[in-house]
Order: sequence, then structure tokens, then C-alpha cells
Amino acid sequence: MAALIFENLCEGAFVVGPDCRITAFNPAAERISGFSSREAIGRRCFEVLHHDICDMCCALRARAEDGEARGRVRIPIVTRDGRTVPLSVTSAVLRDDRGVAIGGVELFRDRSEQEALERRLRQVAGIGRMVSANAEMQRILALLPDVAASDCAVLISGPGGSGKAWIAHALHELGTRREGPYARLNCCAFPKVLLESELFGCQAGARPGVERTKVGQLDAAHGGTLLLDEVGELPLDLQTGLLELLSRGGFRPIGSVDERKADVRIIASTSRPLDAAVASGSFREDLYFRLNVVHIELPPLRERLEDVPLLVDQFIARFREECGGDVRGITSEALHALRCYDFPGNVRELESVIEHAFVMCRGDTIEIDDLPSRVLDADADPMGSRHATTAERTLICEALERNAGNRSRTAAELGMHRTTLWRKLRQYGLA
Repeated sequence: MAALIFENLCEGAFVVGPDCRITAFNPAAERISGFSSREAIGRRCFEVLHHDICDMCCALRARAEDGEARGRVRIPIVTRDGRTVPLSVTSAVLRDDRGVAIGGVELFRDRSEQEALERRLRQVAGIGRMVSANAEMQRILALLPDVAASDCAVLISGPGGSGKAWIAHALHELGTRREGPYARLNCCAFPKVLLESELFGCQAGARPGVERTKVGQLDAAHGGTLLLDEVGELPLDLQTGLLELLSRGGFRPIGSVDERKADVRIIASTSRPLDAAVASGSFREDLYFRLNVVHIELPPLRERLEDVPLLVDQFIARFREECGGDVRGITSEALHALRCYDFPGNVRELESVIEHAFVMCRGDTIEIDDLPSRVLDADADPMGSRHATTAERTLICEALERNAGNRSRTAAELGMHRTTLWRKLRQYGLA
């Protein structure tokens, strides 16, 4: 049984004797290293893997000497065809009944794809200026490579201006469809009659005044990704068409009798809680579950004010690059004013505030007087920017009381997601 498990491990594995010569080499190790087990067995491990720590601090030797458990370490190896491959390696010492070390086993995993995703994430983060010191946002950013590697539907929720479009674009850039097109359709930007043709396309002559065939966003995004922004605003009959698309993978342009295959990844975003829309009957429950395979909920900026200094630095650097000028930083007084403001427009509003200050600034540092008056008014009356927070806490308490403490019903009544309610309960000391 042990031999069967060894041979079928997803990770590369090899066993060495006390002289560090390989005695067993599994198929995954062959695949990663390029060496066959026949070539590897009988040779010392460093002769096969050629990693640069073998002669200095072999992980197996170190464990045998100090008895300490060692977690995964990153080790680059050189494969049989000369490629350098980063591995995640862990090792264990094999001992006899008397506790004497008689060899060891080393498990390793190819990190090439993961590190490539991480590099692309850093690149996308640099383009999108999405930085965060907030624990919840860091958790979300860390998840992006894994979510991007799948082709499943993703639902991104959060208040307007919180970064939903950036997250969607990052998922596209990190995913397998990154070489394909990226299209975005704002579902609340068109009347219903135009929205249908924007999404599915329309054949020439199918409607009065339509003289040319219109290519819909599903065709425009073929082979890539389509973001349905504010998907909660889709009319019910268009929700039915979208559900059929997600269920069957095909759609019909308006006026066409032929069904088209949709080779597209669907990402949806919303600033209104879709579970509340389902409860009210304005959004199909079956479509909600189709879209909500992976749910990413972005917190508003007021719940992660520790990000304000990081974002300010990013915006200043970008505006200096785009517009020129000498602005290099911001005074502590001006930064304090920003952190006393609730930012109802979230990150998008902060970007606008810094652009305003960049224009008004006459030196190389943004002063408090360079900020918009709405920010200064909030700073002049620190409690003024907190009135909405106090009122929200009261509303939540009253709703909890009406619903006998049931959080699901409370969240539905308040029109917020359950996880948002839970976060607010903790924020206000009610959890």
C-alpha cells in the first residue's frame, strides 16, 4: 500500500539512503525534473536536482542533525533539459527502531505556474493601483490567482467606487483567457430595448431602424471575459436569456434562428445585494446561484481607512506621471483630514479628491487647504462624519430587535449581504 501511495502522489517524491543516494523516485518527480527513475536511482540527489543548497545546507542533513521539523522552503532546481524550476520542498528523516537516521524522503511541488500568477498579480496591481494594508482586502487579493485559474462565474459585490471593476479586470489578466478580449457591459446604462442587443447582438432588419447587424458583447468577448456591471439591474426577461446562456453555453442574437456558442467567462458585479433582490422577486434565484459560484465582497473605504495613505501615495505618483508637476507628498494635517472623512464614493472619490488637490497645490506637498470643502467640513466637525455611522448602528440594532436577533432576516430587511452585516456587527461591538 505504501508503495502504491508513493507512486501516485501528485507531488514529486524521492527517498535517499544514509549516503544521500536516491533509492526511489516517483512518476511526479520524473515529470518535474525530466529525469527517469532509472537515471535517478543510485545517484546522489544533488547530481539529479542540481539545486544550489545541496552542498551547503541540505534540508535532510539539517533535520537529521538537529531533529527540528522544517516547513516548506523554496528551492530552484535545474531540470534535465536545463530549465530552472522553482520548487516548494519539504523533507522528513527516516529513522530505525533505535532512532538512528537511515535516510530520508523529500517531497516537492513545481511552483512555476503559481509564481507566474503572482508576478502577473503584482503587475496588474501596479497598473490598477490596488493596494491595501487591510486584512480583509489582503485576503481577497491573495485569492485572486486561484480564482483566476478557474473559468467559473464570479460575483463581485460592494458599494460604488470600491474597486469592483479593477478586481474583474485583474481576474481576466491573471487567468487563462488573458490573451483574449475583455469586454464590459454596464447593465444600467441602456434602456431595456437597447440592452438586449448590446448583450446578445441583433441581426440587420430584426427591429425597425436596425439596418446593420450589431455585434453584441458576448461575441465581442469571444475567447475572453465579459464583465456584466450592475447585473442586478437586468430586466427579468433578460435574466432568463442570461440564465440559458450560463446553463447551455449558447445564445441567439435578436432576429437569428441559429444558436451561437459562447466561449466567454462571465464575471458579474453589483452594488446592491442580490440576495435581497431575490427575496423581493426582482432577481431570479436560479440565476443568482449560477452567477454566485465564487463571491468576492469588497468592503467600503470607510471600513479600511488604513488604506488611505497607501492609496494617496499611489494617486499622487500617477497624477505626477500623467500630468507633470512637482507634487511629491501630502502633509500630516491633510492626511488626518482625509482619514476623518467617510468617503461615500469610496476609492473612486478619494482618487477625485487627490486629483482636485493636485490641481490646487502650488508647492510640492499637498496642504489641507488644497482639499475639497466637503472634506474640510468633515474635519472641522469630526463628529459630523460619524453621524451616518451612529445612525447606521441604531438602524441595525432596531432591525435585529424586530427580527428577534435573526441575522439573515435582518440583512434582507436592511438590503445588505449577510457577511456585510456580520462585519458591521463586529465593527459596532454588537457581535
